[in-house]
Amino acid sequence: MKYTATEAIEKLRPIFKGRVITVNLETVRLPNGHRAELEIVHHPGGAAVVAIDDERRVCLLRQYRHAIGGWIWELPAGKLEPAEPALTTARRELIEEAGVEAGEWLALGDYVTSPGVFTETVNLFLARRLRTVTMAHEAGELIEVHWIPFSEACRRALSGELADGKTALGLLRAQAVLAAQG
Repeated sequence: MKYTATEAIEKLRPIFKGRVITVNLETVRLPNGHRAELEIVHHPGGAAVVAIDDERRVCLLRQYRHAIGGWIWELPAGKLEPAEPALTTARRELIEEAGVEAGEWLALGDYVTSPGVFTETVNLFLARRLRTVTMAHEAGELIEVHWIPFSEACRRALSGELADGKTALGLLRAQAVLAAQG
């Protein structure tokens, strides 16, 4: 689902345009008539994958993230390329980061990362019927691939041990889908 602003942009001032994001200062008219000046970070969005193998283990990456000052546990995920469907991104990132491809895919819905300032939406997927392929980490990625029992990963999501929002939500949505399937 693509979220769109319902308020009218009266003035837009570009602040920064980078490789991934654009930051604007936007003067908008809100639905209640109030005028507000907002700092908005535009991001193309992404896709994240809950990949579960035949032993009911899930792929979690321990990845170094400079922005948070250290290592964090995450699902395989990545940025949408221009005009790239989210499922294509998910397939590509699963191969690049985890070294597996999936024979079965199920959409788990989307996740809005920080709706007060970011336009980023992450599309979540469940991937099963996995097979090993050649991994292709990017040079700027520091990633350790771990296969953890799915129940343990869900416990970590619920306890707060997993701090990444897309990871926790993806795991819990996958848990609900799998429970409904029996």
